Amino acid sequence: MILGIDTSLGTAVAVTDVDGAVRAEVASADPLGHAEIIGSLLQQVMTDAAHGPIGATGAPQPVALTHVAAGMGPGPFTGLRVGIAAARAFALGRGIPVVPVRSHDAAALAVLLADPFAELPRFAVVTDARRREFAYTVYDGIDDDGLPRRATEATLTPRDAVDDALAAHGAERRDVTAIPGAMVALVAARAVAAGRVESLGEPLYLRAPDVTLPGARKKVGS
Repeated sequence: MILGIDTSLGTAVAVTDVDGAVRAEVASADPLGHAEIIGSLLQQVMTDAAHGPIGATGAPQPVALTHVAAGMGPGPFTGLRVGIAAARAFALGRGIPVVPVRSHDAAALAVLLADPFAELPRFAVVTDARRREFAYTVYDGIDDDGLPRRATEATLTPRDAVDDALAAHGAERRDVTAIPGAMVALVAARAVAAGRVESLGEPLYLRAPDVTLPGARKKVGS
């Protein structure tokens, strides 16, 4: 089983089997309260997952997690750090690996699986980056490993320029307001099965943090 955590938009947490069956999924749409809610969401999803797949009524069983999937953005600096830190701490406590997942890939997989028999045109996952900007990633369907096929990397653009940018890529616009935790876990499961876990050393921050460490003080001549 895989625990999926994403805080690139709201806060989403889920536990799924490796084949994608959802054991438990909870989320908060609040784009600012990640640190306040992440602990209680983790506790709730682990409690719910112990009862088996959603809809099951069996007696609680231990949840044997094998991986923790961490949504790596794109997203704001502070929000992403909360989710990634929670994923790493949880994985360390369980002695299991963290699988980094691009948050837009999880959203794209949700689009692709909504109608798995449809032949979707090229599309772009578009998320609100605040400050009158959008972040987008363009996708060309799904590959043989069941993973979304990226045609571009995540890109930041002014809101009034996003439609022109997508038109240049020939991509249909898909606005996304939440990243499903279950899809984060499923992307991770498919990446692990295919031996294609990405080495994302750094999160995909939309921009540099507003608060930075001060530089060295300038010397004042006597």
